[in-house]
Amino acid sequence: MMSLDRRAFLKAAGIAAAGSGLKMIAQEPRETGQTISANDHIQIALIGAGIQGQGDTGWAVRVPGVKLVAVADCYDGRLAHCKEVWGDDVFTTRDYREILARKDIDAVIVATPDHWHKQAAVDAMTAGKDVYCEKPMIHLYSDGPEIIETARSTKRIIQVGSQRVSSIIYAKAKELLASGAIGQLNMVTARWDRNSAIGAWDYSIPLDASPETCDWPRFEGTAPKIPFNAEHFFQWRKWKAYGSGVAGDLFVHLFSGTHFITGSHGPTRAMATGGIRYWKDGRDAPDVMLALFDYAEGFNLSLHVNFVDGGEESEGLLFTGSEGTIEIAGNSVILNRVPREKEPGYTVSTFTNAMQKEYIAKYRQKYPLEPLTEMHQTGLERFVAPKGYSDSYDHFHNFFDSVRTRKPVVEDAEFGFRAAGAALLSNLSMAKGNVVHWNPTTMKLV
Repeated sequence: MMSLDRRAFLKAAGIAAAGSGLKMIAQEPRETGQTISANDHIQIALIGAGIQGQGDTGWAVRVPGVKLVAVADCYDGRLAHCKEVWGDDVFTTRDYREILARKDIDAVIVATPDHWHKQAAVDAMTAGKDVYCEKPMIHLYSDGPEIIETARSTKRIIQVGSQRVSSIIYAKAKELLASGAIGQLNMVTARWDRNSAIGAWDYSIPLDASPETCDWPRFEGTAPKIPFNAEHFFQWRKWKAYGSGVAGDLFVHLFSGTHFITGSHGPTRAMATGGIRYWKDGRDAPDVMLALFDYAEGFNLSLHVNFVDGGEESEGLLFTGSEGTIEIAGNSVILNRVPREKEPGYTVSTFTNAMQKEYIAKYRQKYPLEPLTEMHQTGLERFVAPKGYSDSYDHFHNFFDSVRTRKPVVEDAEFGFRAAGAALLSNLSMAKGNVVHWNPTTMKLV
């Protein structure tokens, strides 16, 4: 698989396919001619080796000069599987503090349940490790300031794991919006729909799940204490005690993409509704949620997640402006330009013939007819990422580049807090049954 550089893309023009509106997003290969010295090698550890954690690690170790040396997880089976995948020499433990005490680890991936993100990230940075923290960065609003302050005081790198911020697809949409391609932005509509049990977080529970193979007290952490429950342990996203519902799992991606493309810090107020419509299995997180947000920049954002959508999983964002739309769909960006007429038009057919003639004559004095030969730029263009492109790879590449150079990351703790804080407004609005307000600059509830 060839990996491609987002920054190189930004310097390159789209290459038009002959005779069509299709354009490939052009890039130079990332790794061409690149060598990594022994001193540049980065040794990482994984904290939380579930589905997302092992998936993240798979992408991380593809980056040249990166090696996994340790894993922490509360289920013995996952620790054993990590050795199967990455080698018997990988150190494994239930207690991530053993990992943080090691001097040979440069950075950690925090892919725990949401309620452990803050503590694991803070502990890692305090121990001198750089951190890649899965989204949502926070589980509670109080988590954000502590993570931001720890990153500042320890001077450690922390990047939040919403990979769209590193995507060449989203970079192209950002470029188009900034160029004025669709005029003045007034609305963003985004969705993430699913229609499967696994999509609705009904993850498989291993047959040996028990208090002996699972460190239940460590998993619970700050959550309310209950007897061992394998469903809570392996399907934790379904409960607010450990996860943040569809808002923290999926809305946060849509916020990250929206904020990256528009340059906004976030919404000023929100209202949300939804409920458990189909997956009535004891969970307390909605499977359908709709939310509306106001932005000080003058546009509105509409989001929805539906886990019972009756079709295939789909994700998309539509940016609507005064002169067209930009749609992100799969691996492509679709620009549809329909510029507004330069004149307002008239409706005079119900007037007397004399009045119609007089009105149109004065109208044409103000709005003369344009020459019939004048061309207007309208129509549809589609920009497509190269086959095999992965923004997950690019996001880790950007993270490790920052670890090596100490330059700012593409998605720092403040960006992560603003995206997650905005997403969690949905949960807060539903809980209160009310409109809620947020200051995206100070990152505080109002």
